[in-house]
Amino acid sequence: MQMNIAEAKAKLSELIAAAERGEEVVLARGGHPVVRIVAAFPTKPKFRFGVAAGEVDRVPDFFEPMAEDELALWE
Repeated sequence: MQMNIAEAKAKLSELIAAAERGEEVVLARGGHPVVRIVAAFPTKPKFRFGVAAGEVDRVPDFFEPMAEDELALWE
């Protein structure tokens, strides 16, 4: 994201938040890039447990006995 300095003054908190998310933030003067804002201490992405959460309807219970029709398929 590139923004002129005059506009960046009004949106500084938004630019800082974007830099913290890892986005590239460049401030320009007269349309020419001058500085880049980077996070001093980048935040680590949150660990997401259960990537397919909500996508699996039923997980089979591997310890319950198989139904007779399913068992017949294995014989």
